[in-house]
Amino acid sequence: MPSTKPMIEIYGTAVICASCVNAPSSKDTYEWLQAAINRKYPDQAYDIRYIDIEGPIENERDQEYASRIQDDEFFYPLVLINNEVVGEGYVQLKPVFTALENLGFVPDETV
Repeated sequence: MPSTKPMIEIYGTAVICASCVNAPSSKDTYEWLQAAINRKYPDQAYDIRYIDIEGPIENERDQEYASRIQDDEFFYPLVLINNEVVGEGYVQLKPVFTALENLGFVPDETV
């Protein structure tokens, strides 16, 4: 079990990424990731937040990521775990799960 809770951040917007045909919206990705993590790693603590890159942004770090996405440096949704990019655009579960397991998460083998 990790000693500190990982921070999972999903940056995105309501509009689906133009390069991500048939991909879910950023908000859908946020909800899907949260459900998948809770299923695979029950009772393991983490923090998760969604940042709308077109909405009011509260801090400089989030504004920097939003600008980088808007400047096409990253596709959205952009997923970070503890400040490390683990997915962008069409997000896959495997890199997210690998990053969590590298931080000490233990999967529920019954899932």
